[in-house]
Amino acid sequence: MRKISILLPFKENFSPTYPGAVSLFINDTLRISKFKKNTIVYGNTEYNEKFNLNYINIKLSKNIFQSQNKKYVKEFIKIEEKRNSDLIELHNRPIYLSYLLNKLKKRNYLLYFHNDPLTMVGSKSVGERIFLLENCFKIIFNSNWSKRRFLQNMRSEHINSDKLVVINQSAKKNNINIKKKQNLITFVGKLNRSKGYDLFGKAIVQILNKYKNWNSIVVGDEPRDKIDFNHKNLFKLGFKKHNEVLNIYKKSSIAVVCSRWNEPFGRTSLEAASNGCAVIISNRGGLPETVTDGVVLKKLDVSNIFKEIEKLILNKSLRNKIQKLSLKNFYLTHKYITDLIDEIRDQKLLINKNINYNKANKSLRILHVTNFNERHNGRLFFNTGRRINNGFVRLGNSVLEFSDRDIQKNYKSYSDITGSRSLNEKLKKTCYNYKPDLLILGHADLVSPEMLGELKDEYPSLKIGQWFLDPLNKNGPDFKKNKNRILHKSKFVDANFLTTSPDVLSFLPKNVENFYIPNPADKSFETLNNYNKNCSNDVFFALSHGVHRGNLKLRTTDDRELFVKKLIDITNNVKFDIFGINNIQPIWADQYFKTISNSKMGLNLSRGSPIKYYSSDRITQITGNGLVTLIDEKTHYNHFFSKDEMVFYKNISDLSEKISKLARDEKLRKSIGRKGKEKYMKYFNSNLVAEFIINKTLNTKSKSKYIWHKN
Repeated sequence: MRKISILLPFKENFSPTYPGAVSLFINDTLRISKFKKNTIVYGNTEYNEKFNLNYINIKLSKNIFQSQNKKYVKEFIKIEEKRNSDLIELHNRPIYLSYLLNKLKKRNYLLYFHNDPLTMVGSKSVGERIFLLENCFKIIFNSNWSKRRFLQNMRSEHINSDKLVVINQSAKKNNINIKKKQNLITFVGKLNRSKGYDLFGKAIVQILNKYKNWNSIVVGDEPRDKIDFNHKNLFKLGFKKHNEVLNIYKKSSIAVVCSRWNEPFGRTSLEAASNGCAVIISNRGGLPETVTDGVVLKKLDVSNIFKEIEKLILNKSLRNKIQKLSLKNFYLTHKYITDLIDEIRDQKLLINKNINYNKANKSLRILHVTNFNERHNGRLFFNTGRRINNGFVRLGNSVLEFSDRDIQKNYKSYSDITGSRSLNEKLKKTCYNYKPDLLILGHADLVSPEMLGELKDEYPSLKIGQWFLDPLNKNGPDFKKNKNRILHKSKFVDANFLTTSPDVLSFLPKNVENFYIPNPADKSFETLNNYNKNCSNDVFFALSHGVHRGNLKLRTTDDRELFVKKLIDITNNVKFDIFGINNIQPIWADQYFKTISNSKMGLNLSRGSPIKYYSSDRITQITGNGLVTLIDEKTHYNHFFSKDEMVFYKNISDLSEKISKLARDEKLRKSIGRKGKEKYMKYFNSNLVAEFIINKTLNTKSKSKYIWHKN
């Protein structure tokens, strides 16, 4: 069972007797939260009666030489070291976070602001607020006004941070009969100038003198600010319990909240609206956010307060309209707000694995970071990154293409020789603006793990997936380099997608889900149907010394070249169309497709010794265009395809025999080519591969069948 600890501000009264605003908020939401049973509230409350929740009172002995707040937190730390909570929620005391982090670093922290952040110790300076952002899972504000205050003078990227969330206070929505409302005008709050009581008092005396059939109730006290008004129809009740205040609102027709100071939110106006009052408020702080329908004072003075009250008295239809709309449009109920808080708790505690991602079948924002090869003028357009990208788009997602290699090259400078620093900064800014649900990386080697860590920290709900196409065979090319490329970012990646079966790779990280994906075919790329036509060439094969290079390297050979030369020598009366060997340069893009359109078979030969499921992306171009695919049986592609759909060979002699047979048997060749294409396009297409990447990165279920993956 996941454990949550809530730490109240020191001396916050967690009691129905004279409760603080924070205590009311916690009581109203936690008592109906699904986390109620595994949450403990910690506080320092003098009253014997406490709210009926799991509560531990931290009692302190007085010590004039030590900060009571520090001592209070120190005692909480002693308890927490034994309890070891999964989530600690702090309310209205940002300074507590720095105390806690000294001893309790490995915790998740949620900070609530109920007041102006710029007036609170621990969040006054920009540096303090950045510290809070860096160390909290989320920071919750009770109004947009409070959030804007927090962001004053901070950098633009902080403004878009997913860590900053507005969750208003809540109130019970009551079924009020507007017809039973009394001619009653109510003021609730401290009876001081900050709350505008002096303005209300002068205005209400004038109202009561003019409208004899109306009364006014004032609830509250203020021993430090002696403001007093008297009238026979003015009833000053002093402090009242919360439920008594709500009962007063139920019968009141008009409620006035005319604060001079910038109220961070305003519970009194919220509760007045939830009980069907026509609410008059000043345009200060977060007060306008507390009501959907009400009267906002254009100018805060006695004359305007009098005028707006009088207007509601004289115009009963207007008064009733506001009252009814206040009830009808009120949505800040305890359940609504509790569900928002619980959703945030879910995100961190991972109790619901599909949290935030139940929209897997809906449109997502995907930032796809790979090489889209702008600088190669279309030569490498038909690549796997494009295929996967097409799948993302066809599934109905919003996809932003981020071509890392092009950006890196364009941003090189004397101060940034490689361009990697500029690349990572641009990625950071792009995420701040685009706010992706998914960040998908494809061979994005210059994206730093540190940047991914920053993005994960800033956007806790962001999921990151990484696909990788290059060979991972110990007996193949660049094994150590490719292995390190996979491991480089795995600390911050939620899922790796490889074109080699993960079960034959011992080095893969255990903290990451690792999945096999086939090289995807794309219906807009694989448009040929060679099985449907007569072809003058029997076998096609092309190799290169690197797709980005384009040309062959001088004095460079590899094992494939030796294999193909020997195959040609032992296979008589067969027409081979070979590129990348004997100084015949590789072919690309449109020229590639024109060339393979005249071949019956395609040799799917990769560098290094065969390994389970690995193939370069040439397999999509061969099989997807209706050529017969010739592939080594040690790749285990016979797990997916039968001998009627692909040709599997044991060794070079076996391959030579099978090529000779197919070169003479057009009916068999066309049948295998057709069946191979049909199956590949049905089960290994870009839509399915893209969907698989999305679902596995988000850890969501899918109804689709992936023949390459055992569900």
